Amino acid sequence: MTASDDLSVLREEPFAEAVGKFESLLEQSGRAFLIGAGCSKCAGLPLTADLTSKTLESDQLDATSKAILTAIKGLFAGASRANIEDYLSELIDLLAIADRREAREAAQQSVPLGGAGYSNAQLRSAADQIKRGIARVMKSKVNIQTHREFVRAVHRTLRVGRLGQVVEYLVLNYDTVLEDALALERIPFSDGLDGGVTGWWSPRVFDRDGLAARVLKLHGSIDWCEFPDDPLPRRVGPSLGIEAADERRILIWPASTKYRETQLDPYAQLVDRARGVLRPEQGSQRVLVICGYSFGDAHINIELDRALRESSGNLTIAAFTHESEPLGQLGAWYEDTRIRDQVLIFANRGFFHGTQSDIATTDLLWWKFENVTRLLGGER
Repeated sequence: MTASDDLSVLREEPFAEAVGKFESLLEQSGRAFLIGAGCSKCAGLPLTADLTSKTLESDQLDATSKAILTAIKGLFAGASRANIEDYLSELIDLLAIADRREAREAAQQSVPLGGAGYSNAQLRSAADQIKRGIARVMKSKVNIQTHREFVRAVHRTLRVGRLGQVVEYLVLNYDTVLEDALALERIPFSDGLDGGVTGWWSPRVFDRDGLAARVLKLHGSIDWCEFPDDPLPRRVGPSLGIEAADERRILIWPASTKYRETQLDPYAQLVDRARGVLRPEQGSQRVLVICGYSFGDAHINIELDRALRESSGNLTIAAFTHESEPLGQLGAWYEDTRIRDQVLIFANRGFFHGTQSDIATTDLLWWKFENVTRLLGGER
């Protein structure tokens, strides 16, 4: 522990009261967590900005794919916080244009980009190679001790009668550190795949008896792949040479991916389940703890906003943010008198809830994943 992680200020008012509200919510409500990239930093994985630069340099990209990615990056010159997910989203949009032109047998089927024209085959290959580059970066050695402490704290019995409650994890990260931590702590969970090291998509496992957690990978996972004849996720053991590696597409979805309206689409099924998590049954309460998420995904923000407004007060959000005060989506909620009582904001320089705003003169640091873990474990 370093001096910067000193949480003693949280033992003093008014912040001790804020922590008390957080603990009370967890004890009285069903628990769900929205996990963003910031929660993986302590494991040694890169934040989005670092992931972007490392993917751009990846040896998984050939010359054509690097030219495509570099040209797309150039389109975002001057943009604030543009990252690899934005570039991949742009590429998927361009691919949709190229596919549509080819399907209609247009005379001009290539898509202009960076002074050159690219076919749908070239764009699709670039998308696959970029995903492989992301996976290569994310498969570095990690330290998941904090994540193990986190799941132990979340799943400890807070009071009598809560032992059988399933904790819902809405995960935006491609990595598998949460699943690994749950498994190492022997906490029964499902991520939608049946089997083991090698598995197949079977969403009925989300409803299996005896689960303590569900993990909804809303942006896919680096250990999910798609076979040429099957659009549903598979997980293949790394030692199995059943087919050439380049024939298995890694199943990760960029932030702006539009899912297909079909029951066979795993993304659609995951989003539908997430919507159910955010809309607890009448008469029940659920708290959604948001950590490591910068509210940069407009589609996720829309889902959260709709859920708040449609929950009849049954959904409460406890959001931890590195910003000093509520900004962006959090600022909009805090200013909206219709839903502000449902949102608790643990900012770096204050606590904000309803009409309450307790301002700090020093950094509180309760937004860091390591410190959220300590709070969940009862430390202050």
